[in-house]
Amino acid sequence: MKTLFQLIFKLLGWKVVGEVPKENKVVMIAAPHTSNWDFFYARAAFFIMGLKLKYTVKKELFFFPLGQILKALGGIPIDRKTKGGMVDKMTQLYKDYDQLVLLITPEGTRSYSPKWKKGFYHIANNAQIPISLGYLDYGKKHAGIGPLVYPTGDYEADLKVIQDFYRGIEAKYPEKGVK
Repeated sequence: MKTLFQLIFKLLGWKVVGEVPKENKVVMIAAPHTSNWDFFYARAAFFIMGLKLKYTVKKELFFFPLGQILKALGGIPIDRKTKGGMVDKMTQLYKDYDQLVLLITPEGTRSYSPKWKKGFYHIANNAQIPISLGYLDYGKKHAGIGPLVYPTGDYEADLKVIQDFYRGIEAKYPEKGVK
């Protein structure tokens, strides 16, 4: 799989940059997220990097054969209808796994959203783990991983650091990204 994605990236002119976090447990955010193509490029880049990444998908999509494909690509079924918030459910995943890099899109949608959702931050803060800054820069054709940010409990200050990192990164559809 890795060789196939390396070939595809080379043919399309994309480059993988950055390093896989050494920590066993990380919340990996992916921004900007404005296109369905983001999943393909990000998933390909993480295969190339050898990063065993997971992401959550509503459990209703885990039927045959789609469920097997989703699991093979790192999908974890999650029941959004049971009691308890998503932050608590996702924080619990870090207790359930010895090693977990969970991908979350802070925008929460591919459409324009005026601000990021806070869940990724609360998950990392509650689980006492770092946030890794994953990105796709369509202008440079870079798929990469930036620095780790360790939550301090001061959401606004930490969010400024995180969003400052993403300021120069070009989305596929820049008009849909958070300004």
